[in-house]
Amino acid sequence: MKVIQLHKNETKLIQRAAKNNREAQHVLYELHAPKMLSVCRYYIKDVHKAEEVMLNGFFKVFKYLKTFKNQGSFEGWIRRIMVREAISFLRQQKHVEFTAEDEILEQDYTNNIKTNIEVAEIQQLIDSLPEGYKIVFVMYAIEGYKHHEIAELLNISEGTSKSQLFKARQMLQKKIKELNNSSYGTN
Repeated sequence: MKVIQLHKNETKLIQRAAKNNREAQHVLYELHAPKMLSVCRYYIKDVHKAEEVMLNGFFKVFKYLKTFKNQGSFEGWIRRIMVREAISFLRQQKHVEFTAEDEILEQDYTNNIKTNIEVAEIQQLIDSLPEGYKIVFVMYAIEGYKHHEIAELLNISEGTSKSQLFKARQMLQKKIKELNNSSYGTN
């Protein structure tokens, strides 16, 4: 079966790359760079800065490759490094602010908005969110992190994480409604 063969090949590639085999490192980079750039781009609006963060992330991937224990997916391991790199970059830029609200907001996450918005437009809407909202939204809704994991990674409380997500969703729903109304010529 092709999937098993690919997994065995990747395991061998990882072993060779961990021994500083540049060819194996290059192949791993080529295999994972497009997805990892997307991960960095979720967090960082400027594609050139996202590329820089991704490259720094791959530097760490290859530096710490010997610590990868083949438990879980290799892609997931790389992805976690990229997320941490992106958050670190944003912190250095001082673009991240979280409103410290521990109040638990009523969680009505139903999405009753029907839309034909393109992926690029959705990315623009996410990019327009305040950085704190955006990071928590991406980590929770796209990356699949739990609130306690987000809180730990960002050094915020779980309540703040939940509040940021709630506000991000509200803001996105409002912007989607506005976009839909302007697309259909209604107000």
